[in-house]
Amino acid sequence: MNTRIKHLFSFLILGCACSLFSQEIEGDWYGKLEQIQLNVVFHIDKHNNEYQATLDSPDQGSFGITVDTVRFNDSKIEIIMTKLNATYVATFNNDVFSGTFSQNGFKMPLRLSRDKTEVKEAKKYQEPNRPFPYLEEEVTFKNGEVILSGTFTKPASNKKHPVVILINGSGPQDRDEAMMGHKPFLVLSDFLTRKGIAVLRYDDRGFGKSTGNFSKATSEDFATDVETAVNYLNARVDIDKKHIGLIGHSEGGLIAPMVAANNQNIDFIVLMAGTGIPGDSLLLLQQQLVGKAMGMHGAQLQTLKKLNQKSFDIINEYEDKSAIEFELSRYLKSAIDTIPIENLPAGVINDDTFISTQVNLLTSPWMRNFLSYDPATALERVRCPVLALNGNNDLQVPAKENLSAIETALNKGGNKNIMIKEFSGLNHMFQESETGSPAEYGSIEQTISPIVLEEIYKWISEQIN
Repeated sequence: MNTRIKHLFSFLILGCACSLFSQEIEGDWYGKLEQIQLNVVFHIDKHNNEYQATLDSPDQGSFGITVDTVRFNDSKIEIIMTKLNATYVATFNNDVFSGTFSQNGFKMPLRLSRDKTEVKEAKKYQEPNRPFPYLEEEVTFKNGEVILSGTFTKPASNKKHPVVILINGSGPQDRDEAMMGHKPFLVLSDFLTRKGIAVLRYDDRGFGKSTGNFSKATSEDFATDVETAVNYLNARVDIDKKHIGLIGHSEGGLIAPMVAANNQNIDFIVLMAGTGIPGDSLLLLQQQLVGKAMGMHGAQLQTLKKLNQKSFDIINEYEDKSAIEFELSRYLKSAIDTIPIENLPAGVINDDTFISTQVNLLTSPWMRNFLSYDPATALERVRCPVLALNGNNDLQVPAKENLSAIETALNKGGNKNIMIKEFSGLNHMFQESETGSPAEYGSIEQTISPIVLEEIYKWISEQIN
């Protein structure tokens, strides 16, 4: 078995070293992703000689996240979290795990020990405190067998108010879109509700208090959840049904046009860092920009791009999953040994493990759908007013390429009521930032730039008055 240094090319770059196994690993393991200041806890159990685990992200208020696979052999552990597009690979020595946590192309060293870490709540200055000067209601609505749980807020008056639905970005998110110690949808919801606009936000299916299976869902499935949210609002008697809008962030900005293109009940949509170019092109661009910001050098970036491009082409070429798995596995086996070792970041991983992990991640329902989807297909059919916003420090959904594509598609479809705006110095989270690197998100005290909040409210006011 060839165990030379490998490049886990698509989203994960894994590192581990070898040592002799001498202890069992059941129990709770605590660590911190220093680059993004995020505490994590793995809970590992053993049943019928097989390891199982869950993950907590206490800083984000997320607990019991599913771990799909735990492999432990010869002092090496591999943890795969398909739902998060993440893995953790490490070695076990002296009751400590030392290795690399990888997610969406970003690699971060992670040391786990049994020493419990005290997590201090990262209070951000924009987060509102109860009691609120408006009404807040816990609500549920159904999409088939899926029960979606959320929060509905509205001004404390008998007037029927316009309302917006907030649509989360990619990955399992709660109703506040909590990430990196921030709660951007809580801040946005509070701001708009204080200004006289009702807001519905909800936990993604299979996450938080919502039921369903997130890992098997695609963007189209999430679009049907938004449709159900629209139907729920239309059944209420306390909103202005002529003014129902959608605000989507990141993947939510891809989903909002899907819904608006087919639903005449949508009065307007706001795209916050929404995508305008096809998924495969977006991921290639994103991985280059973020990889560079995270310290990858030119040769590594070129290797990453070449391997990803070919893999994406295979995924888009075949419809049958088994055919994709076969062709992708064959390509990876042929490609691994052709990569110059100096072009690869440090790491050692078994060939078969590398290939199977990559194939599983790249052939998930969400990934296959995202790679082949062109947002222009929906944008060209959107007839309601559209506000598209982004920051020029966004490395995940680069502003220039995506705002231009959004504007082109809307114009092609004949939409006459559009506003495209790029903000200087703002990152993917719409924070005032230095570099735009995801590593900065958690260290920035600001959750959303006040300029963006005011811009969204001003534009919505113009549409409803």
